Amino acid sequence: MGAAFKRFCARFCCCCCCEDADEEEKRPILGNETLEYFNREAQKRRDQETNLWSEPGDPSHSERDDDRTLYNLLQKREQTNRGSHRFRRLSVDIEAMREVRREVRDKWQMILENLGFMAEAEALLTVSAGASLDRMRNAPKSRAMLQTLHSETSIFYSRSNEPPPERYLFIMDRLIYLDAADDFLAKARRFYPPKGSDDEEEETGLAINLPLLLARLAQARGEEDDVDGEEGSGQDEPDYNGRD
Repeated sequence: MGAAFKRFCARFCCCCCCEDADEEEKRPILGNETLEYFNREAQKRRDQETNLWSEPGDPSHSERDDDRTLYNLLQKREQTNRGSHRFRRLSVDIEAMREVRREVRDKWQMILENLGFMAEAEALLTVSAGASLDRMRNAPKSRAMLQTLHSETSIFYSRSNEPPPERYLFIMDRLIYLDAADDFLAKARRFYPPKGSDDEEEETGLAINLPLLLARLAQARGEEDDVDGEEGSGQDEPDYNGRD
């Protein structure tokens, strides 16, 4: 009975509720903006895994000591029962190593944003696992400036006798191409001078955010001034014409 009624409506009714029901069924549950959000979040997770290693071109993840350590921790966790005490302990160690690397990346991002690369910082800091030294434009100069940055600032977590992570060589090459490497080095010397104690590092870390905060406030103030200027010009024009 119900099926026959639907066929009757579909055949003889131009605006039938059955057609509306079919359209609602075809309508996606999630909107385009929601899908784009999930896609972006998934891409961020993939990028984090891709950018996990200090040496982008090292498929074995064993050229650097910290890469080899992290790789071994991940392998051990794969062979450990989930939920066990050992699994949780390995997860804490892995997250601690990743957090150290994120802190270094955040320092670079802070300086880039302070230099005016507000929208471009993420792209400049993205280095894929397949990055090749052959594609660099200024490899010798990039390596020299990266070593200077490593020895004269505290932007990296590694010791002075260890080379800086190779991934930042590609980022420095991009900054040289954009004619921003010298400015970046000057900012790094100012914001991250060599540390002598943990207390000094904490105090400097609190002061580091101030330049970025001022830069963002100045940018926001400039946008507000532009808006006020447009509104003011629209209001003054009738008064001016009226006086004439």
